Amino acid sequence: ERAEGNPYIAIPIEEVVSDLLHLVDRQKPVLIHLLDNAISPSLMKAISEHPPGVAWYGFARMTRHLADPGFCLALKRSGCVMLKLGLESGDQRVLDSMQKGVNLEGVSSALKNLKEAGIAAYIYLLFGTPQEGLIEARRTLEFVVKHHDGIGFLNLAIFNMPIYGPEAKKMETKTFYEGDLSLYTSFDHPKGWSRQLIRQFLDKEFKRHPAIAPILKRDPPVFTSNHAPFFVIKER
Repeated sequence: ERAEGNPYIAIPIEEVVSDLLHLVDRQKPVLIHLLDNAISPSLMKAISEHPPGVAWYGFARMTRHLADPGFCLALKRSGCVMLKLGLESGDQRVLDSMQKGVNLEGVSSALKNLKEAGIAAYIYLLFGTPQEGLIEARRTLEFVVKHHDGIGFLNLAIFNMPIYGPEAKKMETKTFYEGDLSLYTSFDHPKGWSRQLIRQFLDKEFKRHPAIAPILKRDPPVFTSNHAPFFVIKER
């Protein structure tokens, strides 16, 4: 985590697979939620080779591995019912400036492969980053519309500036109120893309698009991404 300066430390893959098999044998679950902020491709491969025996889901990154149809089919056979994927933006320049390491052509292939394999894609989008304005947000809308058949669920969020993040040092920032102990700070968006304007765009344009509205309705208002896999299991 760049804003907090926390390094990524992975548990050995063999240990993870062994623990999963042990927990399944002991607890007899119907669904496993892997809580890593991004399940590595090597771990997904290991789970495919040593399936836990029950349905599972978790966060993953849009890596080139998901552009391989065989890789996605192997995930499905291992019990994967849904992957939560942080796309953030459908504009390549925004992704590049955020150093996401994501190529939209690869995302297109990944969504197609996951759909054909029978794995739901829960896509996370982030609006209002310093790199994004209305033009870029509309490109995200266009990308989602183009790929709506491969998107199972959507999570729409508005960017919060981490108070100790590297970007905060380059922006005009101000506290939300005196004595604020938040981890985030208010900032003047370089493109004038204020939170109010973002909400207007989401409510009046993005959410009302006929290709997007049905996706958003798949998540009941009080439900979260952790309820979604139960709908998927029921359907498949």
